[in-house]
Order: sequence, then structure tokens, then C-alpha cells
Amino acid sequence: MSIRHGLLALLERGPRYGSQLRTEFESRTGSTWPLNVGQVYTTLARLERDGLVEPGGADTAGHTLYAITETGRHELHAWYERPVDRANPPRDELAIKLAMAVGAPGVDIRAVIQAQRHATVQAMQDYTRLKAQALAAIESGRSGERDDIAWLLVLEQLIFQTEAEARWLDHCESRLVRLSARGERAPAEAEPPEGHGGAGHRPAEPSGTAPAPTVPTTPTTTDRSLSRTARTRRV
Repeated sequence: MSIRHGLLALLERGPRYGSQLRTEFESRTGSTWPLNVGQVYTTLARLERDGLVEPGGADTAGHTLYAITETGRHELHAWYERPVDRANPPRDELAIKLAMAVGAPGVDIRAVIQAQRHATVQAMQDYTRLKAQALAAIESGRSGERDDIAWLLVLEQLIFQTEAEARWLDHCESRLVRLSARGERAPAEAEPPEGHGGAGHRPAEPSGTAPAPTVPTTPTTTDRSLSRTARTRRV
């Protein structure tokens, strides 16, 4: 998340002070990524150092106002036009947790997946409820439409993310079931040609002795019961 560019976007609308920027940033994003005042002023100090903002006097209450510079405006619009770089994706705690849980002693990875799936579905329901509230606010005109539309877009992105996460969790569980079933199938031992000597040679079955029957191996009932259909809620 670029707090730096988010603050520049707010300052393009006019000079603002730190607490005002924090309030407007959280209003625009529905407090999805809360900021503290110290973080805002630290970012403003860096923006000023880089020539992207400058002090713009003070308001009647004595708050120091900051204004975007022309250089800052160019940087902001270059950010709008530049695709978000996915070469270095942010660390995802859930992906790291599952990666570490695979093969960890005493950890039931399927239980980890089940618990996360429950939390993911709950989050999806919460986001869907908030989306309905945002749509109602837009349609009724009760508050600033710009902030409501911005919040709606953030909510819909969160909904799509949780839907994708639920599908991924189902995929992980299905993948583990298939790998578990594969591990239970003992590889067939190759029979050496009759009369072939050397290391590992097994003598041929005595005449008249029937070979041991081959027992087909199939996934266990427990493994079969673990397969499930992805249940995601489309919005």
C-alpha cells in the first residue's frame, strides 16, 4: 500500500494538515488500512524532503498545512499511469503458514485449512454486508458520494480476494488428498528376468506355487471424505 501516493492524492485537492489527511485517508478506504498521526507526519516529512510537498502556512487553529508541489503532482499522475509491480508480491501470512505446516510434526494441516476456511467465509459475509450498506448510502445520498464509491471499490476488491482465498483453500485440501493417496500406493517391484543373477536377484517361484494375489490400492474412506466442492459465495 502506498501511503506516500495516497497522501499526495488527497493534497492535490487542496492544502491539509496531518490529522485531516489521516481522517480523509481512512474515510476514503473505510479504515481498511488505518493510519496513525505519527505515520502521516513521518511520510509528510519525507515528501517534503523529496520536494513533493511544501508547508503551506497554517489554518485558523494553528495547524501546519501542507500543499502538493508541481513535482509532486507529476509524481502522483505518473503513479496513476504506472501498473502496480507484481515482481515482488507482498508476504502473505496464510501462504507462509500452510507452507510451514506441510510435514511439520504434530500439525494437522487439514485442520489449519478448515479453520481458515471458516474465517474466510465469515469475512466474506461481513464484507458483503458492508457493501450493501455502502450501496444504500450512495443511492440515498446520505453522505459524500465520492468517499462512498471509493469505499465500495475497496470492499469489492476485498470480496474478490476472499472468494479467491476460499477457492485456493479448497484447492490446497484437494491437492493434499491426492498426494496422500499417491503416497499410500506402494510402487510395484519390478520382477527381474528369470535366471538373471546379480545383486537383488530373487529366485523364481517354485513350480506349482501360485503367485501372491495383487491387492488393488485405493484411497481410504477418510481421504475420500476429505474431498469437497468449493463453496464460495458470489456477490
